[in-house]
Amino acid sequence: MNGSARTSANSPGRASFAALREQLHEAATAFADGPGALEGILLGMVDDVDRAVREPLEIFPVCHHSPASALAMARRLREKQPKVVYLELCEDMAPLLDELRNCRLPVAVQAFANDVDGFPAEWAPLSVVAPITEASAEYQAIAYALDTPGVELVLVDRSSDHVFQWDSRHGERTPQEPPAPAEGVPEPEAALHGEAVGVEIGDLRPRFAELEEHLLRHGKVRHWSEWWHQYVEVPLGDSDHEAYRQVMFLVGSLFRRLAPGDGDRVRVDEDRERYMWTRIREHLAAGGADPEDCLYVCGAFHAASRVEEFGVAGSGPFTISPRSATTWQHGLIPSSHAAIEAQFGLAPGSVSIAATQWAKNLKRTRVQPYRLAGQDGAKKPRATKKAAPAVAAPPPEAAEDRLSGFLRRPPVLDTLDEAELLGWSVDIVRAARRSGYLASTADAIAVFETSILLAGMRDRAKPTPYDFQDAAITCIEKDAVPGRRDVRRLVEIMMGGDRVGRVGYDALPPLARDVHDRLAPLELKLQQRGVQRALLDMNSRPELGACSDVLWMLRRLMPHGAARPIMGERKLGERSVQESWDLALGTHQRALIELGYEGVSIEQVLEQRLRRDAYGPRATTAGVLAAVEDATLYLGGRRLADELGARALEVLAAERTVDGAPEVLRRVRGLLAYYRTAEPVLPPWVESFVKAGYAHYCTLLPTAFTDEDATVGQVAAMLGFLFSMESLALSLGCDRAQLELAVAQSRPTDPERTALLWAAQVQLGALSRAGLRERCGELLANPMVVPAYPRYLSGFVHALVPVPGLADVVVEAVSNAFGRLPDPVLLPWLPSLITTLRAGAADLAPVLIREAGRIFPARLAALDVWVPPWREAPEEGAPGGDRMRAAGGGSRGAALLFAHPGTLDAVAGLLGCDGTWAADGEPAAPAGAALTARHPATAIAWESLLTGA
Repeated sequence: MNGSARTSANSPGRASFAALREQLHEAATAFADGPGALEGILLGMVDDVDRAVREPLEIFPVCHHSPASALAMARRLREKQPKVVYLELCEDMAPLLDELRNCRLPVAVQAFANDVDGFPAEWAPLSVVAPITEASAEYQAIAYALDTPGVELVLVDRSSDHVFQWDSRHGERTPQEPPAPAEGVPEPEAALHGEAVGVEIGDLRPRFAELEEHLLRHGKVRHWSEWWHQYVEVPLGDSDHEAYRQVMFLVGSLFRRLAPGDGDRVRVDEDRERYMWTRIREHLAAGGADPEDCLYVCGAFHAASRVEEFGVAGSGPFTISPRSATTWQHGLIPSSHAAIEAQFGLAPGSVSIAATQWAKNLKRTRVQPYRLAGQDGAKKPRATKKAAPAVAAPPPEAAEDRLSGFLRRPPVLDTLDEAELLGWSVDIVRAARRSGYLASTADAIAVFETSILLAGMRDRAKPTPYDFQDAAITCIEKDAVPGRRDVRRLVEIMMGGDRVGRVGYDALPPLARDVHDRLAPLELKLQQRGVQRALLDMNSRPELGACSDVLWMLRRLMPHGAARPIMGERKLGERSVQESWDLALGTHQRALIELGYEGVSIEQVLEQRLRRDAYGPRATTAGVLAAVEDATLYLGGRRLADELGARALEVLAAERTVDGAPEVLRRVRGLLAYYRTAEPVLPPWVESFVKAGYAHYCTLLPTAFTDEDATVGQVAAMLGFLFSMESLALSLGCDRAQLELAVAQSRPTDPERTALLWAAQVQLGALSRAGLRERCGELLANPMVVPAYPRYLSGFVHALVPVPGLADVVVEAVSNAFGRLPDPVLLPWLPSLITTLRAGAADLAPVLIREAGRIFPARLAALDVWVPPWREAPEEGAPGGDRMRAAGGGSRGAALLFAHPGTLDAVAGLLGCDGTWAADGEPAAPAGAALTARHPATAIAWESLLTGA
C-alpha cells in the first residue's frame, strides 16, 4: 500500500473512522484467523475513503449511467452551487457539449479521425465516443454548468489522441465481452456506436473474476447489473450526500485493491488519474479559483486513487506527452440504450431499467433535475437569469463516519408496492397479446404472484424489475415466439424501451445540414427514424433532378438501407425521369454525421473516396475503372474521370496476373459504349488503355492458357478483350500478328482451355467451322474422351464471351452428344454436365437457350419431322439449289434468298440494279467491289487525296 495513502495516528480523519477500523479489524481477525493480508486490505480501504473525504477539493464519485449518482449529483449541485466543475471526460470534447441542447438524449460525443498520423495505418479510422443519457451524473453536471451564469465547466481527462497513445491494444476493452442479445430478437440499435472505443465516467465493475462470481452467487442474481441495482443502487437512492460519497469511495477502493495484476490496464488507470489531477492543478493555478468552490466529478474507481499526484497538494512529477499529428474531427452521434449496453458489457435492458428508476427517484424525492434549456422536453428558460448565489464555505471539520452505520444497517424492508407490480403485470399481458401470445388475465395474476415468490426466494422485500422479468418469462413465454419480440424484449420496452437519441439540425456538421437542405424539396421529415417513401417525377418537377443526384451519391456513400431505390436506375448514358426511393436517413444518422468528418459536401467526400480507391496500395485495374465509372455517373465532367483513367493505365501496366480480366472487360465495354455515344471523340486515356491492354493481354495469353491459378473464365475474358477491342486497337496502330503469335504459342492441356483455344483459332481464321465440327465429332467417337466431354462443352460456352458467333456450334455439340451417346453413357454423364455449366458458365446459359430456341421447332408436333440444320443438305433439283451452289453458298450462304429469288429480284429492280442469276454450271462472278468499277471517279479522287498528287 502506498505510504502517501496513510494518515497519521492522531489525525482527525483517523479519529473519525476509528470505530470502522476497529470493526474491520475484528472481522479480519475472525474470518482470517488473525490479522494479515485481509486486515491490510480492509484497513487500506478505510484509508482510501479517509484520504478522499479529507481532500480540500470536493470529489464526487459516480458510477456510469447510475440513477442514484445522478440524483445525488442534482441534489449536491443545488446545495453547493460550485463555481467550477471538473469533469472526467476527454478534454478535447468540450466545444461539443453546448450542442447537447439541440439533441434528444441519449447521444454520444464523438472524436473521429479518418487519416491517422502517428498510429498504425490498420487502426484507421479511429473513433472515440462518450455516451450521455439523462439519467447520468455527467449530464446533470453539464446542464448545471452550461445554464448557470458564472459557472465554468472544465474537462480534465486525457484527450482522444491519448486514448490511443496509451493503449497498445487499440483502445480500452471492457472486463468481459458484451452479452449476446437474446436469440431471435433483432438488435439493430446496438451498432449505433460502430467500432468506436467507449469512454465512460465510472467504470465501476469488479476486475477480479472470482470476486464478481462470488457476489453474483451469494446475491442470487444472474449478472452484474442486477447485483448493482439491488445492493447499491436502491440503498443509495435515499442516502444523504456524505453517506453516498463514503459508500462510493469504499466500493471504488474495494474493486481497485482486488483488481488482478494487469500491468497495462493499471498503468492506463494511474496515468489517467495523474493526467486529471495535473490538469486540475494547472487550472487552479491559472484561474486562482478556491478549491472549496469547486467540484471534481469522476468515477468512484479513480476517486480512490493512491498516486502521488492525488489532490490539489499532490507533488508527483508527471509530464503530459504531446498529441500526435492526427487530425481529429468532433461531433455528436445518436446513441441508444442497446448501444450503451453492447459497448460497455451491461446486461440487456439494464440502461432502460435505470431510466425507469431515475424517473421513480425524481417522483419520490421531488428533486428538481437539471436539463439544458432548449432541449426536447425541457422547460423554456426564463427571460432573465440571475447568477447563482454565493455560498459561504463551511469551516473545515473532521469528516463524520457514515460507513459504520450504513454497513451495520439491515436492509430496509419497504412495503410492497402492489399498485406498481399490478400495473406491470397487466401491461406485460397486454403487450404480449399485441405480439401474438395467447396471454390472459390468469397470466397477469401468475406473473404477479411469481414475482413476489421469486423476490422472497432471493431474500428481497420487494420484487425488482429483474424479478418481474423472470416471472413474466416463466409464466408467458411459450415454446416458440409468435411475433418479432419475445417476452424478455417486451419487458425491456415496457420498462422504458430502447430509447434512441437524435442529433438536432443545428448540431449536425455542415455536410449533413447541406444534405438536408438539398433534399428539402422532397417535403419529408428526414430526421425521423424509420423508412419514408420519396417519389420523384422529374418531368413535372425538374427541380427534383438535383435531389435525385444527391440520393444516388448517398446510396454510393452510406450503408445499405439509408437510401434504397425502388424504381429507377442510373447507368452510363441512362437517367430515369421517374424514381421512387425508400429513405432512412434518421435511422442511419451516425453514418451521415461521420461523412461530415471527411468533407463539407458529399461531392468532396465522394471524390476523396474515389481517389483513395484508385491510388491505394491494393488498387486493381478493375477497381480503378469502377472509380472512373462512378466519377462519370455521380460527379459529371471529364476532369476526375480522365485522371482516374490515366491511373487505370498505370495499374494495368503493373499487373502480372489476369485475376480481374472479366471485370476489366465488362467495365471497358461499358465505358467505351458510353463514350462512343455521348462524346464526339474518345478520351485519350481510353485509346491508350485499349492499346496497352491489347499488348498486355497478348503477352500474358500463352502463360494464362497453362497457368493453374487462372480460371477458364479469366482466359475467356482476356480473349474477349482482344477480339472485341481488335478493330479499335488496329486502328490505333497495334499489330494483329501479335495476337496470332500469342494464340499459336498457347499449348493448353486442360479440356476447357483446349476448347477455348479452338474457338480463338476459328475467330482468327486458323481453324474453319467445319474443322471445329469434325473435332467435336472425334471427341464423341473416342470412348476415352467421352467422360471429359462436359468440360469441353464448358470451354465452348465460355468461348461465347470472345466469339459469340459460335452459339450455333455449341448448340450443335450439345445436341450431337444427346443424339449419339447411348443411355448407359449419357445418364451418368448428365449430372457432370449440369454442374459444370452451372458452376462455370451460368451467366452465359441464356445465350445458349436463345440460340436453341431459334434452331429447335417451337411446337412438339414438329419435332418428329424436324431435321437439324447442320444435317440438312440441299436436295437435287430443288428451286434455287443450283444457284446456291453456283454462288458458293453451299455451306454458308443465305438459304432463303436462293430458295426464293423473286424477293431479291424485286429489291434489285427497286434499286435500279440490272443483274442476272448465274446459270447452272456457269462460274460465279468475280468477287470484288462492283461500284468502284462503275464509278471510277470516286476512287481517283481518293487516290489523289492520299498521294497528294
